[in-house]
Amino acid sequence: MQIIYYEEDDILFIKFNDDPIVRDVSHGWNVNIGYTAQGVGEMTLLDAKAAGFLPIVMDGASVAQIAKAA
Repeated sequence: MQIIYYEEDDILFIKFNDDPIVRDVSHGWNVNIGYTAQGVGEMTLLDAKAAGFLPIVMDGASVAQIAKAA
């Protein structure tokens, strides 16, 4: 998993795996999801901080679930 925040453009990019993206879908004007054959491969969030996506806050259950998946 890779998370990159481009502060100058307020763009948050989250890459979940290196599988090839087979389909891109926009969910509203500021959320784009790249799908692999297995599911979500990456997400791009425009105006991330302005839209409230940053800072990223996770509860203990979410952290445990992510750690288990890794």
